[in-house]
Amino acid sequence: MSSPLVRIQEPITGREQIDDVEQPLYALVQFYRALHSRDLVLIEQNWDASPEAAMDNPLGGIKRGWSEIRATYERLFASPWEYSFPFWDYTLHAAGAVFWVVGRERGRLTRGEQVIEVPIRTTRLFRRADGRWRQIHHHGSVEEPSVLARYLEAVSQAR
Repeated sequence: MSSPLVRIQEPITGREQIDDVEQPLYALVQFYRALHSRDLVLIEQNWDASPEAAMDNPLGGIKRGWSEIRATYERLFASPWEYSFPFWDYTLHAAGAVFWVVGRERGRLTRGEQVIEVPIRTTRLFRRADGRWRQIHHHGSVEEPSVLARYLEAVSQAR
């Protein structure tokens, strides 16, 4: 009989100090560090460069391969809005050379007095490649259509 999954409530923000690259959380923290600092080089290091990489995200629909995925991050990083997407209320699953996390992001965009709260259901899948964990898949969903519309409008504004 397997042990029950533990729902982790402590958010991942990218500021956590995890030094062991062998640990799955290292790759997850690295991703959120890159996302929150708008670091395209670091986010590219986090993603698997193979054509198998796929992202199904509110900002861009289904993207396959790093060049398509990269365009979605470039769009987000070019937005004039400040943002944060802490990852929380998640479970971590592992099987051999693959691990995945299933949880939520507390998206928040701010620009002056304007604030947009964007709750996102999020799944990220990583696999071992070239001696390190690399993200191979991401799926994110915004449940409320009006929130999604405001989010898409905000991110489409250029800096």
